[in-house]
Amino acid sequence: MDYSRLWQSVLTEIELAVSKANFTTWFKDTRIVKEVDGVIVLSVPNAFVKEWLVQKYHHTILKSLRAMDPNIHAVEYVVNKEESRRRENRDTGGMGMKELPLPEVIVNKDDNLNPRYTFETFVIGPFNELAHAAAQAVIKSPGLTYNPLFIYGSTGHGKTHLIQAVGNYTKTMNPGKKVFYMTSEKFGQDCMNALQNQKMSVFKEKYRKYDVLIMDDIQFFSDKQKFQEELFHLFNTLYDNNKQIIFSSDMHPHFIPGLEERLRSRFSAGMIVDIPPPDEESRVAILSAKAKSQGLNLPEDVINYLAHSLNGNIRDLEGVINTLVIQSQLKGREITITDARSFVKNNAKPKRSIAIKDIVKIVSDFYSIEEESIYEKTRRKEVIKPRQVIMYLLREDFNISYPSIGQKLGGRDHTTVIHSCEKIKVDIKEDPILSQEINQIRNLLAV
Repeated sequence: MDYSRLWQSVLTEIELAVSKANFTTWFKDTRIVKEVDGVIVLSVPNAFVKEWLVQKYHHTILKSLRAMDPNIHAVEYVVNKEESRRRENRDTGGMGMKELPLPEVIVNKDDNLNPRYTFETFVIGPFNELAHAAAQAVIKSPGLTYNPLFIYGSTGHGKTHLIQAVGNYTKTMNPGKKVFYMTSEKFGQDCMNALQNQKMSVFKEKYRKYDVLIMDDIQFFSDKQKFQEELFHLFNTLYDNNKQIIFSSDMHPHFIPGLEERLRSRFSAGMIVDIPPPDEESRVAILSAKAKSQGLNLPEDVINYLAHSLNGNIRDLEGVINTLVIQSQLKGREITITDARSFVKNNAKPKRSIAIKDIVKIVSDFYSIEEESIYEKTRRKEVIKPRQVIMYLLREDFNISYPSIGQKLGGRDHTTVIHSCEKIKVDIKEDPILSQEINQIRNLLAV
């Protein structure tokens, strides 16, 4: 068994599931030292890390290892005293340190941009082509077209990749421009520190010097009035000087609770675009691209099967490819359709379960209509659209058959359901407002 390769694949999967800070803190300087009868022995740098991994991450580690090799049934942790001494001596020139299994991502401290997030590595599909087009328009005329650019969508849909790609492109093509990426939480922390240390003037000047300011996870400002006030003034200063501003959030700004109306208005002055979950066609493209980047040759039937069977976001799909890479390496052959079926059966997330009546209620409330009207034989315009949206969601997100949908929604013929689903599919591409509405409904459904 290649311990280094196995643990590297596990680390890659775990990295997608935890924050960057936690990943670096708890998984650095860890490695597999041996395997005995299905028990993996994991070396850790000190007792504190050992205790934390056992208490907080043991289940995640074991699950990831078992996904790579079903014969693994337990994990034990040992403190590497030699590694601990090396860590203490690094700053004084300690020698003999082995190469770590944890890859370092060099993030530029001046702009916080991750060099891996580029347009070249961004996979484009029907689900994100509008957001990508908006980003392309921004890099052609920064500060003038779509200012601000506001991109929203659930976790793992590629928001951070896209907005950082704008920053990396701008930095490469215009070395003289000052670009800066940050999370809204970091902005809030800086603001709080400035208030406590009476250095607000320094804080204000720090962020007003940038030509392109990119702020992630804007929903953090919910109900935080002081941070919103400072953001409002910063926004006005940058906007008045034609500086490009880019935001991301997990929801449309109109639905962020506790957000001041004046900020909603500023966000709406540019371009608001969502990135919904990847559709099946896009999942094919994502799986193909990720497999290629990992040097994994996946037959077309395997990719199509995985794309059809898995409903995960981009991070989930990356995790799938990482798992298949190690399986292919351990088995010494290509992944077959049989392997893919086995993987889906043992590792894929179960289909979401929700009562149809709950979906009807959520959609009816969203469009402010009576639930009973969804089931009635009415052709009223205000009812037709919500009913079609319900049919579309039941089919696309919950994989319920057309006949079952028709039967549950007032005994309608399955051809009516097919027509409704296809109509919404077409309308989403042409109507950004409808696309935003459906994405918000998905958030309400916790999709």
